[in-house]
Amino acid sequence: MASAAPELSVVIPVYNEEEVLPALFARLYPALDALGRGYEIVFVNDGSRDRSAALLSAQFELRPDVTRVVLFSSNFGQHRAILAGFDHSRGRYVITLDADLQNPPEEIGRVLAELAAGYDYVGTIRIERQDLAWRRYASRLMNAVRERTTRVKISDQGSMFRGYARSVVDAVNLCSEYNTFVPALAYTFSMRPTEIRVAHEERGAGKSKYSLLSLVRLNFDLMTGFSTAPMRWFSVTGIAIALLSVVFVLYLLVRRFVVGPEAEGVFTLFAIAFFLLGVALFGVGLLGEYVGRIYDEVRQRPRYIVGTVLERREEPE
Repeated sequence: MASAAPELSVVIPVYNEEEVLPALFARLYPALDALGRGYEIVFVNDGSRDRSAALLSAQFELRPDVTRVVLFSSNFGQHRAILAGFDHSRGRYVITLDADLQNPPEEIGRVLAELAAGYDYVGTIRIERQDLAWRRYASRLMNAVRERTTRVKISDQGSMFRGYARSVVDAVNLCSEYNTFVPALAYTFSMRPTEIRVAHEERGAGKSKYSLLSLVRLNFDLMTGFSTAPMRWFSVTGIAIALLSVVFVLYLLVRRFVVGPEAEGVFTLFAIAFFLLGVALFGVGLLGEYVGRIYDEVRQRPRYIVGTVLERREEPE
């Protein structure tokens, strides 16, 4: 029989973070102990190929009273690791935190205070971000696109440092879609959301696991998973281009009768043709994203496979 449920669960996905884990342990546990509340930490090892799993197992042996470790059989991605953490968490409040120490563990108390005040979803906005310039600009661009394609209102969608009430976590656990964006999904179930500004630090060690391609793929999950607006926009764009094309053809026809045959304008026609070809290819790719999501869903494959769960169990009386 499992021990009594704590007030707070901290879910931390881990993927190839052996360099930063010791520093994370050294700051995380004291920060949580200082809160004076019952807590548990749910580490989810997302198929790490380094010594992360061994370090997590050793930490479980040191603090089995508050540590739970979920070990994936392979790499399934950060958001599925968070979903697994949700599924194995027991706290009244759940806070997600990256393992790289860019979000200081000492800020957890501030998020917890907002949850205790009655908010069921607490987002965070990173101030003075310590990321590369291209990541900051890409994040702003993706934020702008998401705001215009979905009803999800998240100021800093790249921050995974967030707090959720148990009611929101339980609702997320009932969902079964294969690809999703956890903060946005949780936001759709929130009745009283809020956001706070938090500090942001340089990565503790190692390198970011997110490439530009990964960020683009993640934002496609966000846009196609929570809105059909991109398809509607593309349809409207197609109608507008078709009408402009008709107008242009009429203009060329009239000009031929008025001016006569002309050789000029060939490169303009080529440019227009290439533009229309680009629009068509973009539309095919966008449609492919939606079809691909449907394909993933109908296969009904598991989102993740848990190899082992390390947790302390109480002996039945």
